[in-house]
Amino acid sequence: MNIYEAVLVFKPDLEEEKRNTLFENFKKAINENGEVTSVDEWGMRKLAYEINYIKEGYYYIVDFKAEPSHIKEFQRRLRLSDAVLRYMVIRKED
Repeated sequence: MNIYEAVLVFKPDLEEEKRNTLFENFKKAINENGEVTSVDEWGMRKLAYEINYIKEGYYYIVDFKAEPSHIKEFQRRLRLSDAVLRYMVIRKED
């Protein structure tokens, strides 16, 4: 298993309950074939640049272990979610 870090930026106008539910679903997706090691909830932050006239986003930083084959499926789920403004998944050094 490799070690990864994901940055998830949710739309700022999402209700807290819905955002938490979506985030839990993404954590379950990771846990299907991996393990979440830490979650850092940054909260509402100003974006470096506007995305479709949106100036803020709700940030989560997630460290996890997973098989490389599982990352494509996880990214596909993030891409399909309308609530996620941006995401980035990188492999960390061992």
